[in-house]
Amino acid sequence: MSDDVRIRVFSVDDHPLLREGIAALINHQPDMLLVGEASNGCEAIQRFREYQPDVTLMDLRLPDMSGIDTMIAIRNEFSEARIIMLTTFEGDVEIQRALAAGARGYMLKSMPPKELVEVIRLVHAGKKRIPSEIASQLAEHFSDEPLTAREVEVLEQIASGNRNRDIAEHLFISEDTVKVHVKHILEKLGASDRTQAVAIGVRRGIIQL
Repeated sequence: MSDDVRIRVFSVDDHPLLREGIAALINHQPDMLLVGEASNGCEAIQRFREYQPDVTLMDLRLPDMSGIDTMIAIRNEFSEARIIMLTTFEGDVEIQRALAAGARGYMLKSMPPKELVEVIRLVHAGKKRIPSEIASQLAEHFSDEPLTAREVEVLEQIASGNRNRDIAEHLFISEDTVKVHVKHILEKLGASDRTQAVAIGVRRGIIQL
């Protein structure tokens, strides 16, 4: 198959081993061609301009900026960019954010290689693809009331080991207000204490440690 009809794939990941694996997988497909790689968000944005690939595989966690923010920057310039988020995380909040920002697919790195190349073909054909286990993760929290921006800030402070008094000082609010926020956070996350709230927040991608 000549190069001009193959699906031109661009891979963004900061792990050299993973990039190597993806490169081998893509170049093994008769209908695909790996046109380039990047290891961080800034590099990804520059190289996307250069290569203008058909499909981009974007790691969710990059050293300089998140994969979602990188995708938003690319799609601001190239609204037709077809980007598949590739991650080890199943946090429903991050999945929702990625899809809202225009991701065409969301794949876990633990999925079989055969599935990844199928998703690349589907996305290239203009379709969207979310694996069933991720879809059920989204459905599970669909009716949950999201944390407000301030509640997320308070949860981040709790995760850093701060007590209510410290949080109040950091955020320039009263200690009573912090207590109210903590109460709401526990209720919304269905957590019995602060430690569990942090664990749930990390698992769902609401905060990062």
